Amino acid sequence: MRGKALIPILLATMACTRLENVGRAPAFNPAETGEEFRAMAGAALPMGESAEGSLWSRDRGSLLGDRRAMQRGDILTVVIEIDDKAEISNSTARSRTGSDSMGIPSLFGLPEAVDKALPEGASLASAVATNSQSNYQGDGSVARKEKLTLRIAATVVETMPNGVLRIQGSQEVRVNFELRDLVVSGFVRPEDISRQNSITYDKIAGARISYGGRGQITDVQQPRIGQQIADIVLPF
Repeated sequence: MRGKALIPILLATMACTRLENVGRAPAFNPAETGEEFRAMAGAALPMGESAEGSLWSRDRGSLLGDRRAMQRGDILTVVIEIDDKAEISNSTARSRTGSDSMGIPSLFGLPEAVDKALPEGASLASAVATNSQSNYQGDGSVARKEKLTLRIAATVVETMPNGVLRIQGSQEVRVNFELRDLVVSGFVRPEDISRQNSITYDKIAGARISYGGRGQITDVQQPRIGQQIADIVLPF
């Protein structure tokens, strides 16, 4: 009973939260609360010193310095260019026909003796006859096409023990009363980062890419809360 009493309270709380945004644009999430900010606010790992008099300097401000992201707090660009198209078509057909018959035309004269006691037209010569036929046909097809082109700055939030970098990036763009969220995370190898300090999404292991939104348009596209609950609870 206690669980049933909590449902109206939860629905009222969710409704109040949505009513707070009536007439106002969605608010941004604070950038200072994410893992990216904590990675950049922390102290960076010390870089190795260059040999005295060497033409090669590891200082990023030098002419030959390596400006690629390589440690916690560094920033790199993630290029997302997804253009996937998949088409699958299957067709299955099966047919089977079977016919069996069994009879006892002669067995020490017993069939003839039995036939006399059987109804007219009945005979052991064709005691059992079976016929079976089955047909099956199935068709299925899947067609999918996805295209997404985005660029986002991500931050190195952790250097793994094997040298792989864990990155995370988020971006929020508000246009009128609609807020678009873009989130990307995953693991990259330092050697896969280009000299332009960018990396494509297909070189990110365990990539998690989310592109969605919240606001007036998203609210209209989503079914009402009551309808969502009814779709889950009702068995028909």
